[in-house]
Amino acid sequence: MEENKRTEIGELGEFGLIDHLNKSIVIKNPSTFKGIGDDAAVIEAGDHVKVVTTDLLIEGVHFDLAYAPLQHVGFKAVAVNVSDIAAMNAIPKQITVSIALSNRFSVEAVDALYSGVNAAAEHYNVDVIGGDTTASRSGLVISITAIGEAKKEELSYRSGAKVNDIICATGDLGGALVGLQILEREKQVFMANPDMKPDLDKYTFVTARQLKPDARMDIIHEMRELGIVPTSMLDISDGLASELFHICKASNVGVTIYEDKLPIDKQTFDTAVELGLDPITCVLNGGEDYELLFTIDQKDFEKLEKHADIHFIGHTTKPEEGKNLVTKSGTVVELKAQGWKHF
Repeated sequence: MEENKRTEIGELGEFGLIDHLNKSIVIKNPSTFKGIGDDAAVIEAGDHVKVVTTDLLIEGVHFDLAYAPLQHVGFKAVAVNVSDIAAMNAIPKQITVSIALSNRFSVEAVDALYSGVNAAAEHYNVDVIGGDTTASRSGLVISITAIGEAKKEELSYRSGAKVNDIICATGDLGGALVGLQILEREKQVFMANPDMKPDLDKYTFVTARQLKPDARMDIIHEMRELGIVPTSMLDISDGLASELFHICKASNVGVTIYEDKLPIDKQTFDTAVELGLDPITCVLNGGEDYELLFTIDQKDFEKLEKHADIHFIGHTTKPEEGKNLVTKSGTVVELKAQGWKHF
């Protein structure tokens, strides 16, 4: 008798698994305006829409309490969800918070976690409206659902980019990956010799990029004031290259980006070199920076041209032109997506 074939989840990867599961989902309610496939779902709500997203953070997978303070974990859990709302060009309004805890956590530890959640809720002007608590047989699990609002015409999807749009990225990239490498290195040093004090003083920028990212709602509010609706947008959680691939697939375009336009902080660059990492590889494939990647129509360029924290890194092309990186020497190389693999 023929054995049933076993397919490993790693063969599909995170996004392949999502596509696989999506095949069996049928949308039945007309109020479901946009389901799976973007940074958040979109639900009709009268004269506007509700934008809903959820993220799960698991101890030992997404954070390590050996070096991540509980307050930072709580803040980051909210920030990564707000970042998905921002990626839809919407405004966050409410969150729910669910946690699973083992008995090694005290009430004081839970208070510390929630102090970070509450600080983020204050920072992003969102209300904590509910959630759930349950037991965990291993470590800490925190799941947050964020709900945002926008008018239909204000939303930005991954699928709206057009040929010859300008590709923009906010902030700086690669810092979260480099910060993680430093934290892991110092953890190993401490485990080998508990008398050694972790050497983190000169790495405060990159470690903060890993431990306490900040969703870029400031950029969303600024673009609202300028009357700009990005033609496509997402947040950079899995690496710049991977996110560019998402835009290419959803919008049926190609991309050309330029190495000398990629934003990287000096501490990120110097620390990457110290660690024996290629700084540009960190920028392209690092992930967890939670900056915004978006495309704009060329007519909007002058409105953002002098913005100190928005960088114009390339342009979209016809899909048959592919996905390319132009190096500082002018060489055109094929862009590879090697971001975070979940399975």
